[in-house]
Amino acid sequence: MEISHELFVGFSKSFGLFYLIALSVGITLYAFWPSLGGRFDKAAKSILDDEDGPCR
Repeated sequence: MEISHELFVGFSKSFGLFYLIALSVGITLYAFWPSLGGRFDKAAKSILDDEDGPCR
């Protein structure tokens, strides 16, 4: 069986689509996982804790 260019391109497009969908779902689940909320809140507030005041 010879792999033609059209078959290879079709497979690549399909695989890439499903790969990006799975990656997006995984990142979204990670970002909204309930037990990680405290870590994200701490990271967001830690930037503000280091500042003495506004830049002059």
